[in-house]
Amino acid sequence: MYIARRMTLNGERQKGSPSLTVALIGIVLAVVVMILSIAIVMGFKGEITGKIMHLDAHLRVTNAALGIDDNYATVNGREVREALAEDSTFIQLTESVSLIADKSAILKTDDDFMGIIMRGVDGGYDWRYLESKLVEGAIPVVSDTASSSEIAISKTVADRMQLHAGDKVLTYFIDNNIKVRNLTVSGVFETDLEAFDNAYIVGGIGIVQGVNGWNGDTGTQVAINMKDTRNLDRDAYDLYSLLAENTVQHESKNLFFVTDTEQNNLPFFAWLQMLDMNVVIILTLMMIVAAFTLISAMLMIVLERIRVIGNFKAMGATNGSIRRIFIYLTGKLILKALVIGNIIGIGLCLLQKYGHIVRLDPSAYYMPYVPIQLSIPALVLLNVGIIVVSYLTLLGASHIISTIKPTATMRFE
Repeated sequence: MYIARRMTLNGERQKGSPSLTVALIGIVLAVVVMILSIAIVMGFKGEITGKIMHLDAHLRVTNAALGIDDNYATVNGREVREALAEDSTFIQLTESVSLIADKSAILKTDDDFMGIIMRGVDGGYDWRYLESKLVEGAIPVVSDTASSSEIAISKTVADRMQLHAGDKVLTYFIDNNIKVRNLTVSGVFETDLEAFDNAYIVGGIGIVQGVNGWNGDTGTQVAINMKDTRNLDRDAYDLYSLLAENTVQHESKNLFFVTDTEQNNLPFFAWLQMLDMNVVIILTLMMIVAAFTLISAMLMIVLERIRVIGNFKAMGATNGSIRRIFIYLTGKLILKALVIGNIIGIGLCLLQKYGHIVRLDPSAYYMPYVPIQLSIPALVLLNVGIIVVSYLTLLGASHIISTIKPTATMRFE
């Protein structure tokens, strides 16, 4: 290794070889593309999963007969809360419990009308995410004991209906009879999640309960948010078992159905899984590009030192020892490319993360800019993977040294 450390990539030349420069640039670009691919996909997954987790319940408890009739099969919120209270272990894992009632409605102004879903929530609803997305006004004041006429609408609905905070809007609930409520827009939010912004307005559950003639314990679902979201499928099973046991013990006639966020939003999570496949394809292609670039670089290094190799062999050096020298020498190129590639890649990620330079169409990508999420473990694994693949590539490419004969190198110019 002493000889390898004394040798330089440029050999006897004063200036660097153009071929080695091209190889260095190729590896650097491959590293940059891989870092950006991982950071962007992790950013998309984190942002979209976060939106869904905040706008939909982690666990949703509904009546097992949901959908049998047009008026919805209802769920008794008091019964679900009592069942949760009997299990101290599970209740400690929950962050919030809210009774929700959804009902189709039509918003109407003097100039336009629009079909929406009125989402009525009780005092246990977690408003923090919607509050962070407000562009105008404030969140509705919701109470379990009093009916409120305040609602929050999305910017999409507000722009179409030409509504602002403080405006009143007629809301028609169509069931067996048409019922009208004059509601007040307290705030306007913008989540950039089209499936929510185009469909829902949010207000007190008393509005829907009053329209349907329900008591204060009745809704269409109980929304439960967990403190830890890493095992929601297991939590859903535990909650289902808990509610089923409670039904048997109290001889209740209600049968509950429990689903988690992923089950309730399969199209979104299927799209996110497709992003994972795209990253695998990109990483594979970039690894192949880097491997071929390294093979070319090693060939150039060998060709530029072919007389040196002949001299080594003439002095009795084995093929293995010479191969190690050139693997070490080419390794300098890899390390140099990794350092430069990481600096450029991470720098571009930080620039986009805090500068939001590359913008997106929110209606297509659910966010106004390309999201970035840097993960130190992911970067470490990526760099280790590049080093391992590079070493295996060089190990194979270095076999060319064993084909070089000392007598032939003496005539090589």
